[in-house]
Amino acid sequence: MVLVAVVVVVAALAAWLAAKYNGLVSLRNTAERAWADIDVMLTRRHDLIPNLVETVKGYASHERETLEAVIQARNTAVSASGPQEQAQAEAGLTGALRQLFAVAEAYPDLKADQNFRELQQELTATEDGIAVARRTYNATVQVYDTAREQFPTNIVAGIFNFEEMEYFTVDDPESREPVKVEF
Repeated sequence: MVLVAVVVVVAALAAWLAAKYNGLVSLRNTAERAWADIDVMLTRRHDLIPNLVETVKGYASHERETLEAVIQARNTAVSASGPQEQAQAEAGLTGALRQLFAVAEAYPDLKADQNFRELQQELTATEDGIAVARRTYNATVQVYDTAREQFPTNIVAGIFNFEEMEYFTVDDPESREPVKVEF
């Protein structure tokens, strides 16, 4: 009788442990999938920039310093890894793009160019997609981190080394605003 009680208690404990472990795995995988969504949007953004720079170069080739700053910021963003490093690199890229669009304001022919306007629209749509993906990712990270820290799940998280996840935050308040597109 005692043996049966011990077996039942051990089985219940194992089931509880498995449920908590699987819950944490599920939350972590959801957060990682959300990060992958951000990565897709950032890659799209990075892919649009060379076309945008080439279009501007056709009208404002003597704005070499601004164009090089955009390409350098893009290359930094492409090579960044992890949410915090990526966020810092993207903030720098957003600042460089603002300078590029400020330069474009001085060239009416460029602003009227259909290709330039289409690239601006695609970039704006991509920026919106990044904002949505960032909110989704940060929300899933919050759910995961909260579950990981709450008792008694924190015991399971400690045993199986579930690490805290980083948020994708932007420190520069200006870079929190989408790139403005004006015609």
